[in-house]
Amino acid sequence: MSMVTGRNAPLSQVNDAPAELSTGLVRFKHILLALILSVVFFLIFCFIALHAYIAWVLSNPTVAPLYSNPKLAKEMDYESVTFHSIDGKRNMNGWYIPADHSDKTIVLSHGYGANREETWVPMYDIAHYAHSMNYNVLMFDYGFASQTSKEAATGGKEEKRQLLGAIEHVKHRGAKQIVVWGFSMGAGTALQAGLETKDVDAMILDSTFLLEPDTLYHNIHNQIDLPRHPSLEILELLFPVLNGTSLDQIPYNEVKKHDYPFPILFIHGTRDDKAPYPIAEKIAANQTHEDSDSWIVKDAHHELIFREHPKEYLRRVSTFLGKLEGREGLQAQ
Repeated sequence: MSMVTGRNAPLSQVNDAPAELSTGLVRFKHILLALILSVVFFLIFCFIALHAYIAWVLSNPTVAPLYSNPKLAKEMDYESVTFHSIDGKRNMNGWYIPADHSDKTIVLSHGYGANREETWVPMYDIAHYAHSMNYNVLMFDYGFASQTSKEAATGGKEEKRQLLGAIEHVKHRGAKQIVVWGFSMGAGTALQAGLETKDVDAMILDSTFLLEPDTLYHNIHNQIDLPRHPSLEILELLFPVLNGTSLDQIPYNEVKKHDYPFPILFIHGTRDDKAPYPIAEKIAANQTHEDSDSWIVKDAHHELIFREHPKEYLRRVSTFLGKLEGREGLQAQ
């Protein structure tokens, strides 16, 4: 019997071992690469899914139902009204509070995530004050706050048309002086509408929120620490799918450089964590109308300025509205 030693082993047996080892190593590398790619694609999917969720939440804010009305809240008689957005695409619902023999009307433009009542402002107190100054008052719901046919929030693209419909409605009711009093995104929407109408005589804008890349990222970063890039790019791709609006459809650059032909009172707090006050300062600085003014309130918060400084707030608004009355008298002469 003979033995085959390693030195005397056939060449085929000697060469098979490295070949098998090489094949196994390649197979392991393929499996490892597949696992790595799977993890990478999963993380990318999760990252995009997170942005899709953020975009969906921003486009579909939770809005509380109406809980009262002008009569119950402030003993003001009112009419329930329905009117069309300026493009006729949808019906808008609201309350019209008539003043005695008055052709002056204030249209209240509520903010994002709220309805016409906007309790934290508080809107009923604002409406009552305006009514006491002998203004008719229109309170209405934007589409994203509708009680019957809710639609996505669009940062002002559709809301602007709805506000223009409200302005047209009070004009048809005989208003000869129309003031838009807006809050947060309702103020930013008012500025967008102001680019397209000649029927507005003045605006009072509280905590102006203008949807643009900077403010969008500012608000997201306040809630979750995401990188500015590519988060903004992903959201800009998702918004048209979820709410039919891209950021470039919001005329934020035009608003920030426009000199409006009517007086505007800007009211903003330095501790506003949703709409940085330098944006309001920038827009206010562009205004050349002699009756335009701004009140930047130290340490005041977003949409809480009336609650935090009620007497000074109403004093400044009264002074601003008084200038309108004075100008109307001069024109009559």
